[in-house]
Amino acid sequence: MLGAMPPRNQPTDRQERLGTELRKLREHAGMTARQAATLLGTNPIQMSAMEAGRSGVSEARVRSLAGHYACDDTDLVDALVAMATERGKGWWEEYRGVLGHTSLDIAELEHHATHIREFEVIHIPGLLQTEDHARAAFSFAAAYLPPKQMDAQIAFRLQRQDVISGTEFTAVIHEAALRIKVGGRKAALVQLERILEASDRDNVTVQVVPFSVDNFAAAGYSMILASGPVPQLDTVLLDTPDGSIFLDAEAQLRKYRSLFERVQASALPAAESRSLITGIAQDI
Repeated sequence: MLGAMPPRNQPTDRQERLGTELRKLREHAGMTARQAATLLGTNPIQMSAMEAGRSGVSEARVRSLAGHYACDDTDLVDALVAMATERGKGWWEEYRGVLGHTSLDIAELEHHATHIREFEVIHIPGLLQTEDHARAAFSFAAAYLPPKQMDAQIAFRLQRQDVISGTEFTAVIHEAALRIKVGGRKAALVQLERILEASDRDNVTVQVVPFSVDNFAAAGYSMILASGPVPQLDTVLLDTPDGSIFLDAEAQLRKYRSLFERVQASALPAAESRSLITGIAQDI
């Protein structure tokens, strides 16, 4: 058998995504899991484990499957190979056993993204939050956490921000989020200064949807859209009261790409957004 690997007890979202993409290729080829397993020289149980992310996949197996599925998208195949052959642990692994698995999956998603686009209505994007803002937000929403756990959550959020030093980041923020004084007046002012500072970076774009814009109806669609190396590997991340949800179905990706484009069209250009943020800071 080609490159059999031991099973995983708890695959990450990224490992599950690799399996999902291999299943999509198989289904697009009109092939059953049993047929694919036979061609690969393995069994349906092992095939199921690979497609569920519970078993690793070697480069040889990925390329063999792509060949059997007549997939001629070399960029996609190369991207899947890169996912399958990743070695080493990311910085977020330091928090395994301390924070939930979803938090670690978000950090890994951001780390591998080529472009992160975020839209927020009443919250400041996590990648732009100051420590005081983050602490005030966690203290209000998760007051039940013991101090050590609270500190870990805040440290983790701040460390996630390192990603925008090397990844293209676009934040579309509604004016409402900028005017909410999370942590008090002084903390809110420092938070606005942080956003202005970040917007000076060549790889960061900050746009504001002002209260004055007409016919804006996207208040319920806060989202993160993380671009992969190829469009098929994009991911949408939604925050809900019960936790974060990862979406990657083709129809879902089309829907949220379109939504983000419409939201961005309602926002002020970057320069005008900076002026608005500066004006809000002066009003505080």
